[in-house]
Amino acid sequence: MKAPNQTLGHLGTTIFAVMSALAQEHKAINLGQGFPDDEGPDDVREIAAKALLDGPNQYPSMMGVPALRQAVAENNRRFYGLDIDWREEVMVTSGATEALAACLLGLLNPGDEVVVIEPLYDSYLPIIRLAGAVPRVVTLSMPDWSLPRDALAAAFSDRTKLVLMNSPMNPTAKVFDEAELQAIADLVVRYDALAVCDEVYEHLVFSGHRHIPLMSVPGMRERTARIGSAGKTLSLTGWKVGYISAAPAILGAIAKAHQFLTFTTPPNLQTGVAYGLGKDDSYFEGLASQMEAKRDILADGLRRAGFDVLESDGTYFMNVDFRSLGFNGADDEFCKLITREAGVAAVPVSAFCESRPITHLARFCFCKKDEILLEASDRLARYFGSA
Repeated sequence: MKAPNQTLGHLGTTIFAVMSALAQEHKAINLGQGFPDDEGPDDVREIAAKALLDGPNQYPSMMGVPALRQAVAENNRRFYGLDIDWREEVMVTSGATEALAACLLGLLNPGDEVVVIEPLYDSYLPIIRLAGAVPRVVTLSMPDWSLPRDALAAAFSDRTKLVLMNSPMNPTAKVFDEAELQAIADLVVRYDALAVCDEVYEHLVFSGHRHIPLMSVPGMRERTARIGSAGKTLSLTGWKVGYISAAPAILGAIAKAHQFLTFTTPPNLQTGVAYGLGKDDSYFEGLASQMEAKRDILADGLRRAGFDVLESDGTYFMNVDFRSLGFNGADDEFCKLITREAGVAAVPVSAFCESRPITHLARFCFCKKDEILLEASDRLARYFGSA
């Protein structure tokens, strides 16, 4: 039998599946995989359930139902002042990962180079390589995850087709500031490149920070594809509803890939998401403030257990340096140890790195019930003898 696809063939099971299976085996609290443990807003789910019963339940438009595309355009205007034409500049996808695949497969040719910023979400590099493109990795500087400007500039060349960036950023919990975004934009314009921006955590920003879409930076409106996610914005990760905003020339190329990936997304879920995106400001402010409070609960608990806790300015995640506990092994060993022995699962940050492994950090997820976060902290404190 001939060999399967060589790009994917060497890849193992994702670290999230590995750690979740280990957590289940040892009945551990799973703070490794990033999904809330509630069921999302009742009214949004009721709207989607009614739409399922009332119909239609046949193929919606490949681009998405008009109500959701209009809601996405309105959110761009409402939160960022972006004037988006829903008819020509918005497309619905089956989750943000499909949106990423459609963007990269639709825009890249074999041999193109893609600038990516590490640590990075684990789907980025496999999709880039499936497209036949070449990643050029820029690693953020520890301990504050600052963007190294010289390394960023060196990664760009005449072969650069696009930059793929993530803000607010998983796994670092970094929110890129205006100066950093301007530095990226300057290089994109200088090299006549494009940008694909994974902004799924756009409404989960804390501590006075502000999310700024790269698309809103001067010169980037016609060069950027901006990806959002109902899974993160509405705490409905299992629905797998994403959306892309981009200028017509860019979106048209992306849509050609989308039509051969999932083609479309369940219409009742799109109807529910359209309603959810129309919620008033108090919902979006409450989402961020509730998650920030959960962040603080877990951060305090992990500090009491003896961890050195890094700043978390957005997303569902925080990172800790476990060397303060006297553990000098690798991060995957540490995460397996605490899953088996302390009953709490985390994810090693090295899983998000390729060019320059970071092996002393573990990523914890805090989008869980308060009592779960407190119990996880207590378990770790008891195991490390600080309780």
